[in-house]
Amino acid sequence: MRTHRLIWILLLAASYASPAFAGSDAPQWMHALVNAPVPAHDEKTDAVKLYSETTVSVQSEDKIKRTVRVAYKILRPSGRHYGDVFVHFNSGEKISNLRGWCIPTSGKDFEVKEKEGAEVSLPKIEGSELVSDVKAKFIAIPAADPGNIVGYEYEAEEHPLVLQDVWDFQAEVPSRESHYTLQLPAGWAHKSAWLNYPEVKPTESGSQLQWAVGDLKAIRPEEDMPPIQGLAGLMVVSFFPQGGNSSKSFTNWQQMGQWYVGLTNGRSDASPEIKQKVTTLTSSSPNQLAKMRAIAQFVQHDIRYVAIELGIGGWQPHYAAEVFAHRYGDCKDKATLMRSMLREIGVEAYHVPINTERGSITPDVPAYQGFDHVIIAIKLPDDVNDKSLTAIYQHPKLGRLLFFDPTNELTPFGQIGGYLQDNFGLLVSSDGGELVKLPHQAAEMNGITRTAKLSLEGDGTLKGDVTEFRVGDRAWTQRWALRTVTKESDRIKPIENLLAGSLSSYRITKASLLNLEVTDLPFGYKYSFQSDNYAKTAGNLILVRPRVMGSKSQAILETKDPRVFPIEFDGPVRDTDSFEIALPQGYEVDDVPPPVDADYSFASYHSKTEVKGNVIAYSRTFEVKELSVPPTKADELKKFYRIIASDERNTAVLKPAAK
Repeated sequence: MRTHRLIWILLLAASYASPAFAGSDAPQWMHALVNAPVPAHDEKTDAVKLYSETTVSVQSEDKIKRTVRVAYKILRPSGRHYGDVFVHFNSGEKISNLRGWCIPTSGKDFEVKEKEGAEVSLPKIEGSELVSDVKAKFIAIPAADPGNIVGYEYEAEEHPLVLQDVWDFQAEVPSRESHYTLQLPAGWAHKSAWLNYPEVKPTESGSQLQWAVGDLKAIRPEEDMPPIQGLAGLMVVSFFPQGGNSSKSFTNWQQMGQWYVGLTNGRSDASPEIKQKVTTLTSSSPNQLAKMRAIAQFVQHDIRYVAIELGIGGWQPHYAAEVFAHRYGDCKDKATLMRSMLREIGVEAYHVPINTERGSITPDVPAYQGFDHVIIAIKLPDDVNDKSLTAIYQHPKLGRLLFFDPTNELTPFGQIGGYLQDNFGLLVSSDGGELVKLPHQAAEMNGITRTAKLSLEGDGTLKGDVTEFRVGDRAWTQRWALRTVTKESDRIKPIENLLAGSLSSYRITKASLLNLEVTDLPFGYKYSFQSDNYAKTAGNLILVRPRVMGSKSQAILETKDPRVFPIEFDGPVRDTDSFEIALPQGYEVDDVPPPVDADYSFASYHSKTEVKGNVIAYSRTFEVKELSVPPTKADELKKFYRIIASDERNTAVLKPAAK
């Protein structure tokens, strides 16, 4: 699936050398905004959208014309980037008459024409498409300074894959008014659906329909918030030719699934070479589960992720035979090949388009192309039962379905990453599409188990050995970060970062990695370190923090602004720490921190510090149980993190031992 990455925009805009722009009057639609009141905003607002207008004229099933007009008023220097205009298009679109203007608070208007801009292609970014037909036309509107109004307009001619359009009228800045006009051919019909905004009825004039919304609040970004596409107001409008019969039209998930079936029909057919490879891979497998694992291993590791997406290639997979022959493909290609190979051992599987940002698609979302990834759902044979298969969904008709992401080469077969859990995907079968919720795996499937045996010297030096094992996302993120690291000294960077965040000084004396390449076993680190002056003295007492390393507290809610949106966790997790600190000779424990038991619906934290002979034993467990915390529970989450922070700072007191 096609993923749009916009980091490059800032780089291009910063390096773009603007020519000397000629003064030319801005159009009347912009001048009408000069004295318009700005929408309500606060002192942090960079800019406000004064006006936007989208006019869509449907010419036929294969041709749509669009005109777009947008104008902003810049309020702060940090809002100047609203003068940088990027209009994306692909091989099925043509952009023309792109122009921009600036109306300054005093002086002559500025104009920039399309020929004074640039046409750019998406740069190669790791994990992105190798070849893509997505490009952008860019213009830089001059004098996008505070107090000035900047605006632009352009025309587009599109050859649509589907007869549907999305009007996303709410964004990160307040909006005064937005308009959408739809012109349909005679005899055509439409159906609109609204999300995150009350339905607005259009005004009709013949075959032309007009919608308008106004005084829209900004969606102010918050840390760990849901994706903006799941929060912003939008309208999805579908078009239907006279008679209502078109393979390009759909209004529900079932129909969208039928459309997707049309794109994938015949693509999973196995070639003789695929058949032979399956035989080779599975001939020594003792059972069906072992065969499935062998196929998954091959598709994960032997088929490189390379995306070549031109036109409909952003949605339609290549033939399995091509993917196998070339040994590369994108997510939907790998899913298609794996379906083909599984079918050769008598196992059916289904495409599942999904969005990698949980919350982008929900049951409230009208059916539209809001997906950016494809995985598969495998219909498990009745005799395949194993505790390692955790990503299972019980379908009322299809039976047990095991979700699996062939693109994620580091997640073991039977599991899914946190980005997919509690997420909604489109299960595509011969009957069409069905929006289903992927399973929420147990927290212990993702976590860090860290144990340390340490000793404290009388001068405050702490040293000893640490072993930690990681499973689930905690494991694959580390393996991914280390996949291209060749220097042994660089492989311990994650350990250095951990210790640097916990200790004022440290020195790693030895370190090794465990199971780096063996993805079906926990990934681990084993290391030794020394920290001088770890413990502090107070008279004849020694103060030592039992929680030696690692922090679970966060300060994301320590702001004066009330929380507006839910707080999203990456996935369920269960981390445990167990630290033993041997006391220095001549000292005994005078006091230890109290135990902590913080248990909320969304997460829990338990810790205790005990004295076992001449050893201080500290243990704790941190668990995320729910993946989304609503704003109504933000104060509870803040309290939860404060409890953790307090426990992490607590110290034990040592005193000279009685003689």
